[in-house]
Amino acid sequence: MGCGSCGTGKPGGCKSNGGCSSGACNRLNVHDWLCDLPIDDVESQCKVIEVSFKQGSRKDFFKNTTLQQFEKGDYVTVEGVNGFDLGEVSLTGELVRLQLKKRGMDEFNPEMKKVLRPSADREIETYKISKSREADILARSRTHASNLKLAMKLSEVEVQADGKKATFFYTADDRIDFRELIRIFAGEFKVKVEMRQIGIRQEAAKLGGIGSCGRELCCSTWLHDFKSVNTTAARYQNLSINQTKLSGQCGRLKCCLNFELDTYLDALQGFPDYADTLQTAMGPAFLIKKDIFKNLMWYTLPNNTKHYPLTIDRVVEIKKLNQQGVPVEELQAVEVTSGKPKEVEPSFVDVVGQISLRSLEKNDRRRRDQQRGPGNFNNDRNNNGPRNNFNRDQRGPNSGPNNNGPRNNNGPRPNNGPRPNNGPNNGPRNNNGPRANNGPSQDNRPPQGDNSGSGPAQS
Repeated sequence: MGCGSCGTGKPGGCKSNGGCSSGACNRLNVHDWLCDLPIDDVESQCKVIEVSFKQGSRKDFFKNTTLQQFEKGDYVTVEGVNGFDLGEVSLTGELVRLQLKKRGMDEFNPEMKKVLRPSADREIETYKISKSREADILARSRTHASNLKLAMKLSEVEVQADGKKATFFYTADDRIDFRELIRIFAGEFKVKVEMRQIGIRQEAAKLGGIGSCGRELCCSTWLHDFKSVNTTAARYQNLSINQTKLSGQCGRLKCCLNFELDTYLDALQGFPDYADTLQTAMGPAFLIKKDIFKNLMWYTLPNNTKHYPLTIDRVVEIKKLNQQGVPVEELQAVEVTSGKPKEVEPSFVDVVGQISLRSLEKNDRRRRDQQRGPGNFNNDRNNNGPRNNFNRDQRGPNSGPNNNGPRNNNGPRPNNGPRPNNGPNNGPRNNNGPRANNGPSQDNRPPQGDNSGSGPAQS
């Protein structure tokens, strides 16, 4: 994260002096958790401060010979090569003494460089002008190194605040003769040139990035001591020897392989030694894995792909029998459970035919009634909504053959053809289609519509 990603375009830290409150703009940032402790003896206080350069890319210790007390985030002017340099205070107080002890440095070393003064506005302007030249110098220096066909990679350039010196950081597999390159740099950039070779891990720390864990690289945030990492650490932790998964962005084995190695080594002390092979009646059993969390040792038999988990006590017992020349008949493997509850598969129900379409049918009938218009028969009936579907046995006393009483009409009448002539007065009747469902009808009214018959129609 750089200062350009802030919402206002500049750091929002205390006094806006160049450091965010979270310290995210600086690499290798350290939280001073002793800064609020009161100072009993001013004379015994640590006189050395830690200063970071180029947003934490490089840190160094300087002796504070001034009478002023500096706080984290203050810009200070320190001694440089034939001039001065400008950096940001990253650590003060007792934590600096702890860091010096950790790195094996003497607090009272007379050769330690000194802090000259707090940075003035003019010095800060000169510092910004010198830093603005770094990108152009790095691009042009890579071009010169390529023209000279040198097997080196320039990763970073740091220009001193006064612009009199430039340090070129590069990586190379072999020794490089860059005498001609230094002459070109000194003549073109008009600075004192220092070539400093760094390793692949240091280059990744300077460039920064996001690791496979989703967080910033440890070497870019807090790790500054690089220890050797080999595949033995992965074997102790039962990790698959996969180069793509075990390698970091620098192309070397991940530094985090050493973080939990001591815990694994302490847990493996309870496992028996020289138990890689066990003699059984079915052949030798070979050790393939040690599980420190369940205290189990996994073995395989020849011509068999099954894995047999054995307890430590059982392995010790089999080892004693093998020393006596007695092969065991069975390994007596234990049953291993995952410990997670078994997921219940959801049950599916067939709901075909169970969905009611009655509401859709009601909407269709209402739409048909509206499309018929006022010229159709039975349009003077009141549309009181859906009718109740009753059986003929549930009609009232007037539900006889003449149907002179009120009637519950529960849907369109299935009258799609000429009605039968059941009496002398009931002649053939013209059927103009299904009757409109407009509500309960009174059969004492005269028939409506174009009903041309020999007599009044009976319902």
